[in-house]
Amino acid sequence: MTKSKKYILTLSVMMTMALMAMAQKPENILAAAGSPPNPKVPISWNRYHDNTALEEICRKMVAAHPGLVSMASIGKSVEGRELWMLTITDREQGSADRKPAAYIDGGIHANEIQGVEFALYIAWYVTEMHAAGNPFFKQLLAEKTFYIAPSINPDSRDHFIHNPNTQNSSRSGQKPVDNDRDGLVDEDDFDDLNGDGHITQMRRKSPYGEYVLDPQDPKRLIPAGEGQKGEYELLGYEGIDNDGDGLVNEDGAGGYDPNRDWGWNWQPNYIQGGAYKYPFSLPENRAVADFFLSHPNIGAAQSFHNTGGLLLRGPGAQEDEPNFTRDDIAVYDALGKKGEELIPGYRYIVTYKDLYSVYGGEFDWMHGARGVFAMSNELWNANFYFNRQQGGGRSQADQYLFDQYLMFGDGFVEWKPYNHPQYGEIEIGGFKKNYGRLHPGFLLESDAHRNASFVIYHAYHTPKVAVADVEVVDAGGGLKQVTAVIKNERIIPTHSAHDIAHKIEVPDVVSLSGGTVVAGMVVENRDLGITTEQRNDPANIKVSNIPSNGITTVRWLVKGGDKFTVTVDSKKGGTASKSL
Repeated sequence: MTKSKKYILTLSVMMTMALMAMAQKPENILAAAGSPPNPKVPISWNRYHDNTALEEICRKMVAAHPGLVSMASIGKSVEGRELWMLTITDREQGSADRKPAAYIDGGIHANEIQGVEFALYIAWYVTEMHAAGNPFFKQLLAEKTFYIAPSINPDSRDHFIHNPNTQNSSRSGQKPVDNDRDGLVDEDDFDDLNGDGHITQMRRKSPYGEYVLDPQDPKRLIPAGEGQKGEYELLGYEGIDNDGDGLVNEDGAGGYDPNRDWGWNWQPNYIQGGAYKYPFSLPENRAVADFFLSHPNIGAAQSFHNTGGLLLRGPGAQEDEPNFTRDDIAVYDALGKKGEELIPGYRYIVTYKDLYSVYGGEFDWMHGARGVFAMSNELWNANFYFNRQQGGGRSQADQYLFDQYLMFGDGFVEWKPYNHPQYGEIEIGGFKKNYGRLHPGFLLESDAHRNASFVIYHAYHTPKVAVADVEVVDAGGGLKQVTAVIKNERIIPTHSAHDIAHKIEVPDVVSLSGGTVVAGMVVENRDLGITTEQRNDPANIKVSNIPSNGITTVRWLVKGGDKFTVTVDSKKGGTASKSL
């Protein structure tokens, strides 16, 4: 190539890059409503990030939003990976640990990896919208704190992303266990026979098979009809009988389920399949529990799972039904019904009644041990495959059609011949590990945003306490009567009914300064003058709860003083004050 041609080529590349840069300037963009117009941390939400990329994105958020985002490790995984926690709030408007807080996590199950993306999306969205000057998020981060642990099972995440897997393997990421009790492990885990990074199906032509090719789509096998001769048999997932015991793939990866490890109504493995050695035997779960115990300001929690398009609340097992009282259920119902509005096709259900029983589950521990209003989103609604009516579910045919018409075959490994050492001439093919349970790229951001809107709604409705009114009247004898109305402006009370019944968290405290307090009391009925006196430390009245969208009234008799300040201090409701 001549120098003049090189010069022209270089100039052309520079002009192209300059035009691309200009196209990204604010004056060249019409922002789509509801999205950050020029995010400080640009992220493509049509892909899945491994732990290295996840950490990089988190660090970029911290650098881009130093007044909003901080990042710290709360512990290490089984294999020594850091468990990252993002703390998001407007620190100029108060300390993170003194504001009502919502906790969010994802990725407790290895094959449910979009939960990590959804948790990360929330962190990205609230900070970028705050930076864009959106008034709602300005107020939200002034008043609230988000604790976001995007991935609480990082070992399994990298295992799923970087190793061959099925859509369903593995939930834990643990090394293979000796499921067939032959004294050997690792030898009968899945074998990626064709080396494509996916564990798909094996099929073999057989005159005794139960299946025939679908005449509408030869990629698909369907059961042979009555009187019809079968052509194929399915042999299961890719694998080889490495130990010669006549079984294939029986020593699969993962002998436990991290969502059966929590210390609430925990049951051993022979009762609850997937339970490990004892409650909190996994360091990842212990780290999250320790974080909760050291952050009593957490009043709301959500954990992302898949699949099914469900908004779950406890109890996980029928035995825990008494721990969900009418008042607490009313709060859950208000949240869950709003979630159904915000995320079309998702259904709000009770876990053990409408799904199955779970012992030792995460949100049961959060509600039972900490009194937190905790829920779980089962991501990816089956009806997204095609426009099915709610409850209709998806058929296997829908998955093939969706892949054909909306993903253009990218979710399927075409059937190819393979000479198997035990089965002989077979074919290997089927759906990829990143299809079926996981969102395709074009729907990932859409569903992430709708789920984020629900989580943000949940966080918004953590308690917001305020001193609504202070009244001072002359009580005679040199005394003044000071009455204060304390209001909670949100759906979630400062203490759940379960919390009150079991005295989980310390009471709220309403204090008076500005005079010598002679007596202090909670006003049970202001019209009838019914009160309950607190004889010890009357200046600091302990209140069991400031209810959902409700008030609590307190009163003092005070000697002296002409200017009074009423202050509320609530672990889950934050602080507020008013002077008169």
